[in-house]
Amino acid sequence: MSDTSQITTPDKAPEASIAEETGPRFRVNDYTMLLKPRILSLVVMTGLVGTLMAPGGGDAITGLISVLCIAIAAGSAGAINMWYDRDIDMVMRRTQHRPIPSGRVDPRVALGYGLFLGIGSVWAMAAYVSYVAAGLLIFSIFYYVVIYTMWLKRRTPQNIVIGGAAGAFPPMIGWVAVTGTFDPGAIALFMIIFLWTPPHSWALALFRKEDYANASVPMLPVVAGIRETKKQMLIYTVLMIASTLAPVALGISGALFAVIAIGLNVRFWMLNWKVWKADGDKHSKQLFLYSILYLFLIFLAMVADRILFFPVF
Repeated sequence: MSDTSQITTPDKAPEASIAEETGPRFRVNDYTMLLKPRILSLVVMTGLVGTLMAPGGGDAITGLISVLCIAIAAGSAGAINMWYDRDIDMVMRRTQHRPIPSGRVDPRVALGYGLFLGIGSVWAMAAYVSYVAAGLLIFSIFYYVVIYTMWLKRRTPQNIVIGGAAGAFPPMIGWVAVTGTFDPGAIALFMIIFLWTPPHSWALALFRKEDYANASVPMLPVVAGIRETKKQMLIYTVLMIASTLAPVALGISGALFAVIAIGLNVRFWMLNWKVWKADGDKHSKQLFLYSILYLFLIFLAMVADRILFFPVF
């Protein structure tokens, strides 16, 4: 693990000074931010699509409970992640205004908050959906908190490649909640997010590389350089594009999804190619922002295709 004892903390933000004068106190917005709401929106979307794409459907109440449990579990993992990463969050400009490093939330309270939500989400999934889905849910929390946050993130530049599996669990959990089985369709949804994560995360790391360097987090641009990062992004983009065609090959998605996916993939590739050809980190922020929209639209296209299904084969 990288030695964070050498990290130098930047000048405290105004929010931190105010918090030190008044002490941590309850604010709804702070406890919402601990859940990482931007990531949570992607989790809810992909988890919901997993329940809708699963064969046989299922009753609406079970689907709603499943998505709610997935969302709460993801928020739990986010809060524990912020508790553990509070030292490097103080260093990085992107994260130093988060509730814990700014002093607005006590770290012990944040940890308790995350554990409470995690235990509650797993209990509810087991009680109202199935033990199989609950088991997968608790494993997803463990994977993000222990395998990614505590083990990989500060040890290896492959942190988000291996750790990317954590963000790919929601549609699989949604699928399993409905069917009770790990079908090829569930794995296909998992692989789309798993292979999307490296180019998405490395695009962010390119234009935030100084932040990661200051925090001693061995992201690929910091350790291997910009050129190697861009090359890896191209490789994973090719794999990601191939993975988006898997639902069509498996017959769970049809012509409408295929057409939309091809269009989205062309745009993704074009932006990635611009990043590759440009000097420095030019265009990387544009690719990062598009990659978020891309994932939303890919999964929305699956639902639209499910409603208006036209088989390809």
